[in-house]
Amino acid sequence: MLPPSVFESAFNSSPIGKYLLSPTPEAVILAVNEAFLKASSRRREDLVGVSLFVAFPPDPNDPASTNERELRASLERVRTTGQADTLPVQRYPIPVAGPDGAIAFEERFWSAHSAPVIGPDGAMLCIAHTTKDVTEQIRSERALRESENRFRALTTAGQVVYRMNADWSELRELDGRGFVKDTEQPQSFWINDYVPPDEQERVHAAIQRAISGATVFELEHRVRRVDGSEGWTLSRAVPIVDAAGHVHEWIGAASDISERKAAEEKLRESDRRKDEFLAMLAHELRNPIAPISAAAALLQRVKPDEALVRRTSEIIARQVGHMTGLIDDLLDVSRVTRGLAELECAPLDVRTVLQDAVEQLMPQVTARRHALSFMPPPGPVMVMGDKKRLVQVVANLLNNAAKYTPEGGRLAVQAHEENGHAWIEVSDNGIGMAPELTGRVFDLFAQAERSADRSLGGLGLGLALVKSLVELHGGSVTCASAGLGQGSRFSVCLPCLAADAAQAADDPGLAMEPAPAAAAALRVLVVDDNVDAAVTLSMVLEASGHQALVEHGAHAALERARQAAPQVCLLDIGLPEMDGKELARRLRAEPATAGAVLVAVTGYGQDSDRRQIMAAGFDHHLVKPVDMARLEAILADVAPAA
Repeated sequence: MLPPSVFESAFNSSPIGKYLLSPTPEAVILAVNEAFLKASSRRREDLVGVSLFVAFPPDPNDPASTNERELRASLERVRTTGQADTLPVQRYPIPVAGPDGAIAFEERFWSAHSAPVIGPDGAMLCIAHTTKDVTEQIRSERALRESENRFRALTTAGQVVYRMNADWSELRELDGRGFVKDTEQPQSFWINDYVPPDEQERVHAAIQRAISGATVFELEHRVRRVDGSEGWTLSRAVPIVDAAGHVHEWIGAASDISERKAAEEKLRESDRRKDEFLAMLAHELRNPIAPISAAAALLQRVKPDEALVRRTSEIIARQVGHMTGLIDDLLDVSRVTRGLAELECAPLDVRTVLQDAVEQLMPQVTARRHALSFMPPPGPVMVMGDKKRLVQVVANLLNNAAKYTPEGGRLAVQAHEENGHAWIEVSDNGIGMAPELTGRVFDLFAQAERSADRSLGGLGLGLALVKSLVELHGGSVTCASAGLGQGSRFSVCLPCLAADAAQAADDPGLAMEPAPAAAAALRVLVVDDNVDAAVTLSMVLEASGHQALVEHGAHAALERARQAAPQVCLLDIGLPEMDGKELARRLRAEPATAGAVLVAVTGYGQDSDRRQIMAAGFDHHLVKPVDMARLEAILADVAPAA
């Protein structure tokens, strides 16, 4: 028989918390070992002789807690049955004194086992109560569950999820989510299956940086998709460390960013083509400026005769017309592509549209010695549309064909009706285009891709305008080419009018407008702060037999108008003292000019500008440079009334 001291030593030296309780409902603490004192941060004198439920009371801030009730029930089972009883892990916070002496309950988790200690007479001497603090274990399990929940959330969020070993030499698991192929078994040499060869060096470098610093891996790179094509992913992986602080695994998630990358590339491509377009625009604007500048220098340096003046003026007029056309193209494509163009639709026969367009482009076709095959439909093909705009569509396509076909080429314009739609085709045997260009040939700024040099001229806005105008008519336009040097074919599809509407349509054809008669002499006030513009316009007016009055400021113009009572006022809008619209209102309020014809002469040519100008009281709106034929027609209309 071992002496009692041996049992006392075993009790006190046990690494697991133990204490002896009285076999009574109060469960008075009779003895307690060092392990429990350490775990509960208590002194022996504070516990021995005190009820277990007094030493460790329930948390008053947690009235729903059942831990005391369950512990009492366990001890009661031991007393009544004489059998040991085990409690599952319990959340049993214990009171702890803080640095300031205040008592707070600290969350703890315990596992407990209670067993009766029976004396020689068979009576229960006490209850041996063993407790084990499993708080850290519970917290670790809780953290693991939260980590698993986060991992599960990643997998249900549509992201690719993967696991790598410590040095990334082995892919342990990958859920590809339909983006990349799945891997359920560990796989070495995984990078060849998922990363294109030209991306592998960059991916390897990013992996090595993450491994060397045990930091988060993050990289945007190309990947092989499950269908074999290439896409883009944003991949992130975090290192998982063991108790010793060593990385034993990486867990990562990857998102499909292919659409975002495609959008970014489209923006870069758009910027590149815009830059090319601006360079092209500068070139095209310098071209007509050069002969205009040379003509001006010639007139300054030599004594001009009538023949020289006529020849020089023809050059200037031709180049100004070219510049005006460039600027009109820019404004036109801006209006149409932003949906600001207003269509004047009426029933039209496609044949008249084709005839007008061909007639308009025949000088260019003839100049380049092209052979044109014109095949209109045999009978009427009626559509609802704006005749001017549809003629513009076909003319732009034919001009494009003539421009990009070497001299002496073959062009064709044809149309037919099929399944309730009018089809117009313009084809050529010219330089053609690469397959990748046919899909974006209607984009703005795409012209530079078709021609490395600038000998063909133009800004490349025509096809963008064609697409927008056709779509405004409810139609579509496509382009096809067999490749470089194989020519191109453009096809326009427009909805036809219903049969009854087509029969009711009456196309009167084109009527030639008579040339305006020469205007009688008028007093014309010219107001422009650009001195050269005002003086040259007055010189043209005087050469036509009119009396021109010139002012460069709004207030001086008002005073001059009161004195001279001009019959026509040509007003710039961007005047410094007051704008031309306000000047027009004041001229209307003056008795001397209340009935005068007011003409806006301005660089503001948008539809919204025109509406504002006309609302200010103007009778006409002319865009700089002034179309002299239109101005002469306006003056001719004024002269008889004067």
